[in-house]
Amino acid sequence: MPDPVRSHVSIARYGLTDDRAREFLQAAGWWGADAPVSEFEPTLVALSRAPDPDLALRAVDRMRTTDDANWSGLNQALATDRGLRARLLSVLGASSALGDFVVARGGEWRRLLTDRQTEPVDYPDRLLAAVQDSDQPVRDLRAAYRGLLLEIAAADLAHIVEPDLPALEYAQATARLTYLAEAAVRAALAVAQAEVGAAGERCQLAVIAMGKTGGRELNYVSDVDVLFVADGDLDVATRLASTTMRVATNACFEVDAALRPEGKAGPLVRNLDSHVSYYRRWARTWEFQALLKARPIAGDATLGQSYLDAVRPMVWTAADRDNFVDDVRAMRRRVESHVPADLLDRELKLGRGGLRDVEFAVQLLQLVHGRNDEALRLGSTVDALAMLGDRGYVGRTDAAEMGESYRFLRMLEHRLQLQRLRRTHLFPADEEADDLRWLARAAGIKPARGKPESQVLIEDFRRHLRRIRRLHEKLFYRPLLEAVARVSTEALRLTAKQAEARLAALGYAAPDGVLRHIEALTAGVSRRAAIQSALLPALLDMFANTPDPDGGLLAYRKVSEALATTPWYLRVLRDEPAVVERLARLLGTSKLVPELMVRAPEVLQLLGDQDKLAGRDPDEAARSLRQAVNRHGYLPNAVTAARSFRRHELLRIAAADLLGFMDTPAVCRALSTVWSAVLQATLAAVDRAEAVAAGTRYATIAVIGLGRLGGAELGYGSDADVLFVCEPTDGASEEQAVKYASHVAQTVRRLLSSPSQDPPLHVDVDLRPEGRQGAIVRTLGSYRAYYGQWSQVWEAQALLRACPIAGDEELGARFVEMIDPIRYPANGLSAAEIREVRRIKARVDNERLPRGADPATHTKLGRGGLADIEWTLQLLQLRYAHEYPALRTTSTVRGLAVATEAGLVDADAAAALRESWLLATRVRNAATLVRGKATDQPPSSGRELAAVAAVIQDVEGDPGEFVDSYRRTLRRARTVVERLFYED
Repeated sequence: MPDPVRSHVSIARYGLTDDRAREFLQAAGWWGADAPVSEFEPTLVALSRAPDPDLALRAVDRMRTTDDANWSGLNQALATDRGLRARLLSVLGASSALGDFVVARGGEWRRLLTDRQTEPVDYPDRLLAAVQDSDQPVRDLRAAYRGLLLEIAAADLAHIVEPDLPALEYAQATARLTYLAEAAVRAALAVAQAEVGAAGERCQLAVIAMGKTGGRELNYVSDVDVLFVADGDLDVATRLASTTMRVATNACFEVDAALRPEGKAGPLVRNLDSHVSYYRRWARTWEFQALLKARPIAGDATLGQSYLDAVRPMVWTAADRDNFVDDVRAMRRRVESHVPADLLDRELKLGRGGLRDVEFAVQLLQLVHGRNDEALRLGSTVDALAMLGDRGYVGRTDAAEMGESYRFLRMLEHRLQLQRLRRTHLFPADEEADDLRWLARAAGIKPARGKPESQVLIEDFRRHLRRIRRLHEKLFYRPLLEAVARVSTEALRLTAKQAEARLAALGYAAPDGVLRHIEALTAGVSRRAAIQSALLPALLDMFANTPDPDGGLLAYRKVSEALATTPWYLRVLRDEPAVVERLARLLGTSKLVPELMVRAPEVLQLLGDQDKLAGRDPDEAARSLRQAVNRHGYLPNAVTAARSFRRHELLRIAAADLLGFMDTPAVCRALSTVWSAVLQATLAAVDRAEAVAAGTRYATIAVIGLGRLGGAELGYGSDADVLFVCEPTDGASEEQAVKYASHVAQTVRRLLSSPSQDPPLHVDVDLRPEGRQGAIVRTLGSYRAYYGQWSQVWEAQALLRACPIAGDEELGARFVEMIDPIRYPANGLSAAEIREVRRIKARVDNERLPRGADPATHTKLGRGGLADIEWTLQLLQLRYAHEYPALRTTSTVRGLAVATEAGLVDADAAAALRESWLLATRVRNAATLVRGKATDQPPSSGRELAAVAAVIQDVEGDPGEFVDSYRRTLRRARTVVERLFYED
């Protein structure tokens, strides 16, 4: 008896895992008692190389059982015809759909015999013969089309089973598929003409191919994009066109005419004049991009050529249109937005580094440079890319690498679509092991370096995606770099004048200046210049998508020159694409960021990691600062460390804010924590130094934050409003304590506000008792006496946001306990006090707004701005905090929520106030970041306004819409303020 284990092992040698495989082999006569029949050993070896040997064997068994009469001939042919063996078994192992076709139509396998292949030039005759005089033309066209598709697939796959057989090149496979599609459209038109009959003589109809059909680069399963142009009776022409679409769609593939003028809403058929009129008056940029590949494929050839002659000149002027770059960018965003986030890395067509990245980049370069270079006017993506390289618009290596990766992805796309003859572009997930193994084998990928073929496939796939995305970023601007870097004169390149025109078309205001920056950054033969040459194409593209491309590139040059000797700087930019993209966005938006980055370059390394950039706990950062400062015994070094920390944190927060990684409350809290930490560390260092100099510490000191600092609501340009409070230490007099603490406080203020390249650190003590005339530091008892006897209502209001932020915690807590009765009066405010608050506010409104400021948009003192909302809440706190303890908060946003819960403000009013406060705060921060200096007035026009609008909206938006929305928000808040603040 045969050994079942030995037989199983023998069968497994041929890649067969199906439990019935041995039964199938024996039924076919390919397997004896416990070993293969020698006559069919070559067939079994070929079977083992099929993408899925089990799938192929099952199909062969079905052919045997459904067509027993022809089985003997097939079996013998498989044993003797090596070409048939390779073609049939590769198709059966790669495509269940084509396997079903071969099984269902006995004898179809004969078309795969070595001497029976159909030449592409014969496709039209074969399909026309199938429908001629047919009583079921759709059925017969479908069968004829599917048979020729089988031949193309077999020729495409045969080398997988027999490696020494010639493989179809990418261009050969796509050309055959396109010829077949053209033949099918002509056959469908013939069926339509037969249906219409004699009426068809009243018109001429031309079918114009678009998309991949027009470019002769069709997939196995693609929509065939067409449009129709007619002369004569348009009603009859429309019947012909619609019938052609119906027949071809039912028999072969989906025919899509959505690229016609006005899309699906427009008439299916137009005459030539109507087409030309539409493109001249109404067509959008993407429609000219679609016309790049247009060519006639069926119907009246003269009419089709006339159409092409009329519309082609318009294609090559599209780049001169107004808003050309904006239109292209918008289209790019729409394409990428179609991909769900969880599929972004698996989508062959629309994902990052996918086919669309190549096609989009190539077509954009064609539209720009094809105006002056007719050699670029090609329909095929691969041919156009190669020509861009040959003509010097793209580096030859870049063109070759992108072409290789594009062909690789298209090959994967073909294999995936062949499996079930369905349109798909989705690469299998990592956990789909069987699908990955099948796809790898269908793609001809072998195990390598000790890794299975599926792992090799995944690595190759991801490598090609990365390469395409990287080269995509370079492709727009490679000619400019070649021009300014003065490469060898043998290659064709852009002149300086052409480069300037190209940059102007892409949104740069001073192209000549841009070229000087590029030349400065890439001059010489150093490694630094070489890396810059590789980085700048992508950066130019990225800067072009920022509000200020010219300013962004200038800032990049300054940063690069400042960090020229920093060893990791260019390496990070080269190796981490996310860093480059985010850096470009920051530099093209903000004037403050590059100033800080030159002095805090380490933050640049955080740009590639959102968690590190935005996720740092503010309290943990404060602890790190205190530890760093405590390590310095020398006071100037300690203060330098504190200022360095602030610079680092300010840049980190600004970058996270501009990139949309932190919301407004988080930004304010982080900035406030930084300020508090700097004060804490500096106060501690100065206190230590003063105690050493005096021989003892005469006082304990606490710093009380007021205003935005106390409320943890600081912005980038905010001062630190504080009070200094002290108490004598044991054995010290009050006079000694005040003198000691005053010296410490003055030293802290002087050291932090001393001139530097960083944003100033101004410690403001103007809210102290008696204002500028009063002592900078008082003892707790002095504060108690002053507030008990002389305090005015505005001082109680100022204390509403008082919070200990530095120094002795116990003293700070006692200060807060002391002022609570003052800021939260037991019986609220009297009518006279309420009038006084309102009077002061009215005076502020009338006198404090800077000259020339717009009261409708000023973030702080404008109508509905920050002061309006904060004063409204503070009046409520003064009046009702004794009754509602939860109102005793220093936070504006929290206070509004509590006031709503207490019924003091209705929900809609509170929402309007909160929205306006958050928006005004964010606009104030954005304006400061954009301008590089503290400001309360948003820009009124120009690039700065566009930059603020982009920061607020997180995307490139319409500045006018932003201003209108901002004004509306403030107006709604002002209406609420007038009701809540001024009315009883």
